Amino acid sequence: MGCCFSEPVDFDGEVSLYHFDLHRAVGKGAFGKVRVVEHKRSKKLYALKYIDKARCIKQKAVANIIQERRLLEEIDHPFVVNLRYAFQDDENCFFVLDLMLGGDLRFHLERRGHIAEDVVRFWIAELSCALDYLHRQRIIHRDIKPDNILLDSQGHAHITDFNVAIHYSERRMHSSVAGSMAYMAPQVVSRKGYSWQIDWWSLGVTAYELIFHKRPFDGRNAEKMTQSILKDPLVFPEDASSRCSAEGISALRGLLEREPTSRLGCRPNGQGLDDIKRHPWFQGIDWEALENKQCQPLFVPDMKQANFDVSHELDEFLMVEKPLSHSKRKANPDLEKMKPELRQMEEQFTVYDFSSSKRLSYYPHNQPVIALGTQSGDTDQTLAHQSPTGTILATSTVVERSQAPTPHLVDYDERNYHVPRRSHGQSIDRSRHHQTPSS
Repeated sequence: MGCCFSEPVDFDGEVSLYHFDLHRAVGKGAFGKVRVVEHKRSKKLYALKYIDKARCIKQKAVANIIQERRLLEEIDHPFVVNLRYAFQDDENCFFVLDLMLGGDLRFHLERRGHIAEDVVRFWIAELSCALDYLHRQRIIHRDIKPDNILLDSQGHAHITDFNVAIHYSERRMHSSVAGSMAYMAPQVVSRKGYSWQIDWWSLGVTAYELIFHKRPFDGRNAEKMTQSILKDPLVFPEDASSRCSAEGISALRGLLEREPTSRLGCRPNGQGLDDIKRHPWFQGIDWEALENKQCQPLFVPDMKQANFDVSHELDEFLMVEKPLSHSKRKANPDLEKMKPELRQMEEQFTVYDFSSSKRLSYYPHNQPVIALGTQSGDTDQTLAHQSPTGTILATSTVVERSQAPTPHLVDYDERNYHVPRRSHGQSIDRSRHHQTPSS
């Protein structure tokens, strides 16, 4: 599905959708789709993730979109899906990202049933490099799971979807509940305060699930899952020894250590990756070659077939959804007459062009992105809801260690996945029927 727009494009002007030819849709997310695009001048292919502003406002996720835009500007790593351009028109906000056509790990797990240990070990080594980089940038991803790990055409693993990612401070602990509950560390579900160490727990849950095609902690509803994460012993399947070596079991136990100071990868002072490198499971890996993408992945996606749900394009073909098209912006929009949320996006979702812009860091301020209309004076105000993909969205709230709040559950929409509620009721696990963007 290409675009035949032929009007001359000013490539020296501000980047816009007119700089790209639109091709096939390859993913679907909470507020829009992901499609392949080609830069008209460089001829390079990218993934275009576009966010419907009206839907974003309706689901109270403006703060998350702006936070994601800011964080992505700070990041550039071989095992991360990096931002290349950002811009908006009257209807959408656009992220132009590295293209990953190898599919996400959820797709391959469901197709294959389980993934061989040596393949998983290779991916976990690559992802460990990415996590170490993010944490050195003072960023917590908060939603590491198979759905948010994408493969390129060669089989290298990349972290994507920074929709609930936040900065952290050594002086303060976070307490907001965000992410996908099955992958949340004990410190998140208990609301006792957490920091960057939670990402290593989520990586451990991901590795366990890829190898055994089941999660280490589960429950039919949010309350039971919370108790499982907090108290259940780590148990391996009866046939675990046939699927995973003793060294692999040891690594999984290390990543799934409930005490953060004892968790694999969580040594202080930036030594977490050294902790990983020294573990017997990773012996024999040439880490320098790995980080330079000079190691051959042990699993290569079949690029002769689609590694994503092909039904995404049918929605537009059948007119279920409005097709994305190039459209000129209204000249000189009056910010004063805009609704507050639209004005917030207009002012804060700024243009980015990796070919001419320097990456900026927003960390020194370490301030939460507060959605309009909230009480910024409340030290433990959490704006939490869920995207249709199953990720719990929350603004970046932080509390001093001495002011950790009393644990409580947040009331969410019962229709969504892993839903903590004050009343009892079975929640739905949508991670088996994911719609995670392939970007």
